[in-house]
Amino acid sequence: MNELAKTIKQLDDQLSKRPIALDPGGYFIIYIDRENSLICAKHFTNIINEKGLAVDPETGEVIAARGKSNRTAETLFTGRSAKELCVKVIEKNENCSITMLDHAAYLGREFMRAEMALIQGTEYIQD
Repeated sequence: MNELAKTIKQLDDQLSKRPIALDPGGYFIIYIDRENSLICAKHFTNIINEKGLAVDPETGEVIAARGKSNRTAETLFTGRSAKELCVKVIEKNENCSITMLDHAAYLGREFMRAEMALIQGTEYIQD
């Protein structure tokens, strides 16, 4: 890895540790479907409680940030590129659930990371 790449990775790692506000419109689980050459984004609804934690609207249980969840996605979005997925999730979605600009920016970055992993054949892990 060259020096610039190392510097950028260190900065990104540091920024990933900052506190963030959760979008009351829900969250996305992003993954790659290599068999069909697609980037996938499952959208889940949530409620943000008084402590700023995401809560399952059906059960009232706090949604864990790590680990498996038994929740059912509201919508599955797929695209062959980050741009196509952004258009489907944000521009052509009459019920777009993204209510915060930082959430939209985050999704754009993650869709690009997933696209690069799809092209390069490398592992993608959502930040």
